[in-house]
Amino acid sequence: MINKEVNNVQEALEGVQDGMTLMLGGFGLCGIPENAIAELVKIGVREVTCISNNAGVDDFGLGLLLQNRQIKKMISSYVGENDEFERQMLSGELEVELTPQGTLAEKCRAAQAGFPAFYTPAGYGTEVAEGKETREFDGKMYVLEPAFKADFAFVKAWKGDAAGNLVFKGTSRNFNPNMCGAATITVAEVEELVPVGELDPNQIHIPGIFVQRIFQGEKYEKRIEQRTVRQRS
Repeated sequence: MINKEVNNVQEALEGVQDGMTLMLGGFGLCGIPENAIAELVKIGVREVTCISNNAGVDDFGLGLLLQNRQIKKMISSYVGENDEFERQMLSGELEVELTPQGTLAEKCRAAQAGFPAFYTPAGYGTEVAEGKETREFDGKMYVLEPAFKADFAFVKAWKGDAAGNLVFKGTSRNFNPNMCGAATITVAEVEELVPVGELDPNQIHIPGIFVQRIFQGEKYEKRIEQRTVRQRS
């Protein structure tokens, strides 16, 4: 067994440099790698391209990197509730590549599986397909989409072991599983790091072969992006 456990987030992010392409799991604020993002802010890495469904909110998640002008380009599918993201995009300060959500997930999964590209009907006839190869299958038009190429993937899981096996909880599975193994180095932060053999093999969502580094995170805030409650009667 290869021990992939590192002592802390600082060791986990060794090798991250300016100008790299980074994948970050999560959807909204659910299942985001909070510790990794905080460390990216701390080390001040610049001119990075971030692949993520969205960019969090103004004061949390990837919104912190946007505030510091650390992101050169966002590849995402949703501007969301982040006013700063919207402002930088409309002003031309930030390069933005908006991608259909399913296509974004599949571009991660294709990279994970080693496929260079795939055909999808999503986006045909729109700006999304401009400059891309198209092809007809059974009377329907498809767009050729290349798989992502990233230097690091940062994901968040509920439990993991030193071999890198991961278990996600609830909706935090979102983009996290697809990003595992979709970059040169996958870093997993977990809420609970358990000894090898403690995880039920039938419950493991991602096997350790897709993970290069793993560490136990701390001080998770788990913010709610939009809180909706019913009125008292």
